[in-house]
Amino acid sequence: MYFDTHAHYDDRRFDSDRQTLLEGLSGHGITHVVNPGSNLKNSRKAVELAKAYPFLYAAVGVHPHDSRTMDERSIGTLEALSRHPKVVAIGEIGLDYHYDNSPRDVQRVYFREQMDLARRLGLPVIIHEREATADALEIVADYKDLTGVFHCFSGSVETAKVLLDQGWYLSFTGVITYKNARKSHEVIRYMPRDRIMIETDAPYLSPIPHRGQRNSSLYLPYVAQAVAELLEISLEEAAHLTMGNGKRCFGLT
Repeated sequence: MYFDTHAHYDDRRFDSDRQTLLEGLSGHGITHVVNPGSNLKNSRKAVELAKAYPFLYAAVGVHPHDSRTMDERSIGTLEALSRHPKVVAIGEIGLDYHYDNSPRDVQRVYFREQMDLARRLGLPVIIHEREATADALEIVADYKDLTGVFHCFSGSVETAKVLLDQGWYLSFTGVITYKNARKSHEVIRYMPRDRIMIETDAPYLSPIPHRGQRNSSLYLPYVAQAVAELLEISLEEAAHLTMGNGKRCFGLT
């Protein structure tokens, strides 16, 4: 059994077959999925999807790309959405200095405001960080009472150590099946086994041998297999390990 800790089934690329795909996941051993929001609209849709499928859970938040769309009412909207029992985290939130789709100062302001919301609600956080490591670490250090996951982690062992020492989980996608993912391989071998999570980030980042195709939770076993090989354990052990870590991170039984 597998836990896909990050997949965007609200994405339009699933419009043609979303119901069929989701209804068939359990038959392929996918028993838990977290669907994070990336803006207010997608966060609402994530909650609606979570209501419809017992194995599907939602996170609500505004991605740094969409920080520029937020205003003084946005946090209240997220707080209202987060009251639903199927909402297990605030996310995905964070910083992205690669595209700079939102001004960096705006990204930092609303990253902090959403971290404040998670603190008030006692929820874990799903963090997106790209080319903004120093600022992200500075902000996270101000919230030592919060935990959660840095999703699609691609940082160094040094950055991983800082986060692991603060109690964070790190999650890995199909990128770890690529030949040029040596840095992530080093991190996985380094980190304690009780902090490793796996995800698809569907519809993005399909693993080998499906690179370039639309991703889905059906491809999660390829990520688990890569983890198994790096840790020199069986696929079953990797699935069990990452399932337990995902449940613990998101407070699921």
